[in-house]
Amino acid sequence: MVYLQISLSVAAKDRPAAAAIYNRFKGPFLAQANGAKSKELLIRDEDVQVLHGFDSVENAKAYLASALFTQDVVTALKPLLQSPPDARVYAAA
Repeated sequence: MVYLQISLSVAAKDRPAAAAIYNRFKGPFLAQANGAKSKELLIRDEDVQVLHGFDSVENAKAYLASALFTQDVVTALKPLLQSPPDARVYAAA
């Protein structure tokens, strides 16, 4: 399994709106992103993280360049972000 972790700096007051965006795009992500296996929302005091599961590193990286991510998800999240998202790809050992 390969994981794409995207950390988002979102103020506490804006987290319900961020969760709504997550819920809106979870289905399309699982249906449309090549190799998509899972998607989870993780909330910490410091930030919000979205953990995406993929079948390969290539598909995880391709999602970051996809229209679903760049045009839909990022556009919806942009008003809530306090800083640019931090995206990292991990391959499970």
